Amino acid sequence: MRHPSPSIRLDKVTVDLPIYDDARSLKTDLIRGLVGSRISQNNGHRFIRALDSIDLTVGQGERIGFVGHNGAGKTTLLKTIAGIYPPTTGSVRTAGRVTALIDVAAGINIEASGYENVIIRGLYLGEEMDAIRARMDHIIAFSELGDYISLPLRTYSSGMISRLLFSVSTAFEPDILLLDEGIIAGDPAFNEKASHYLADYAGRAGIVMLASHSKELMHMFCNKGIKLVGGRIEAVGEIEELF
Repeated sequence: MRHPSPSIRLDKVTVDLPIYDDARSLKTDLIRGLVGSRISQNNGHRFIRALDSIDLTVGQGERIGFVGHNGAGKTTLLKTIAGIYPPTTGSVRTAGRVTALIDVAAGINIEASGYENVIIRGLYLGEEMDAIRARMDHIIAFSELGDYISLPLRTYSSGMISRLLFSVSTAFEPDILLLDEGIIAGDPAFNEKASHYLADYAGRAGIVMLASHSKELMHMFCNKGIKLVGGRIEAVGEIEELF
């Protein structure tokens, strides 16, 4: 059942992500280049302060685009709202069903069939079996996989897997829709179809939040922008003002 008034509230949300590499490793040096001085140490454990004291309240009808350089905290913020990353301090409260189109490959099994992976992914999204079965024909038809739906995912091309996962992830109506710009990935013809479908799908959500570097996508989905710098909110305003 759709929530009559979806909402999101973040109070002083800080997220620290642990670093398991040695401080001298190439990977840590690359991370340092993205996040600068936000690498810290506590009791011998190194971590990145990915989000730093975020306060944010979002209500019905808002379409927010998060802008900022790589490592600014855009996708981390979406994952925190989705419940993928728990806040280190602070609180996240949401009202309504949250659909996160961020890591659409989470939970898939390449040895299982496409049909079985529809069920796996649907359950991962928090749907009931009856709801998944009710949308199965739509998912199979939209993915354009035909008889491949009965074959294991290891026989699929990467584009076929992307089509299946997109079809499952957008099959259930959201109250709160969280989008990362990499959600659409497949052959050009399917990408065009998926883009049109996603625009309509987002229009039915109560709240939309998008992390992207694309001004075009921002204008397509959002009516307000938030600029993140170093895991903090630096500015809120019109999309044009923040790029």
